[in-house]
Amino acid sequence: MVTPEDVKTYIENGLPCEHVELAGDGQHFQALIVSTEFRGKNRVQRHQRVYQALGERMREEVHALSMQTLTPEEWRELPA
Repeated sequence: MVTPEDVKTYIENGLPCEHVELAGDGQHFQALIVSTEFRGKNRVQRHQRVYQALGERMREEVHALSMQTLTPEEWRELPA
C-alpha cells in the first residue's frame, strides 16, 4: 500500500516544490503543494502538472488525490 510519504516523494521527484504536505489513508490523499511552476497557471493547469509528476502512479497507486496548489507568493499570503 502506498503511503502519504511515498506520494510526497513522487511529487517532489517530478516537480520542483518549495513545500509539500500530504495526508491520506493509502488510497485517498490530500495535498498542499507549493511550487514556482504554478505561476501564471490556472487551477486545472496546476493539477495537470501534478498529475504529470505522478505519471502512471496516478492510475496504478493513487486512487484519489485532492489538491491545494499554490505559488510561493500565494502560500505566504495564507493566514497563519
